[in-house]
Amino acid sequence: QPWCRCITTVYNYFVVTNFFWMFVEGCYLHTAIVMTYSTDKLRKWVFLFIGWCIPCPIIIAWAIGKLYYENEQCWFGKEPGKYIDYIYQGPVILVLLINFVFLFNIVRILMTKLRASTTSETIQYRKAVKATLVLLPLLGITYMLFFVNPGEDDISQIVFIYFNSFLQSFQGFFVSVFYCFLNGEVRSAARKRWHRWQDHHSLRVRVARAMSIPTSPTRISFHSIKQTAAV
Repeated sequence: QPWCRCITTVYNYFVVTNFFWMFVEGCYLHTAIVMTYSTDKLRKWVFLFIGWCIPCPIIIAWAIGKLYYENEQCWFGKEPGKYIDYIYQGPVILVLLINFVFLFNIVRILMTKLRASTTSETIQYRKAVKATLVLLPLLGITYMLFFVNPGEDDISQIVFIYFNSFLQSFQGFFVSVFYCFLNGEVRSAARKRWHRWQDHHSLRVRVARAMSIPTSPTRISFHSIKQTAAV
């Protein structure tokens, strides 16, 4: 069905854009840390072009290859002896390899800076390992473990499908946990925002209570009127 093939094409496009945005993040970190280049001078449109535009001709070439050589099964899977899927898997593998080089250089620079500090060697290695583990999901290095199906038997297929489904489903969760929820600056900003909201809310409650207290009318007794008249 044409609609099924269109859905598969759109799905593969967003898969490729996912990896190219990992490449953009790797370029950004490598430029800022290794090359010590000011990130303010980096052009945003270049990152947008890499992340959204470059995957377009790759997926178009893949769709044309599928249409003429593997035009069946909604374009899912591949026939033995045909390698049309490598039209988009090849650039993705190249992106992961480049990100691996970026990761190596970032960790190398980090270790150099840690050795220049006065902290103990154990703490230095602990920080380096922590930084490496944090960067793994961000740069997509974990996909290199099971990116290509290792075999054609049923067990290999099941392990390959479940592992990649887990990575694709929870990668955003891991990145948000490491770079948002566990980040000290983000937590400090959220804490300040929470305290500011509490102060604003308590002020509104106090003002509302003050406005809701009824003012009792002034009572003028006959005795006070008589005294005023006598004066």
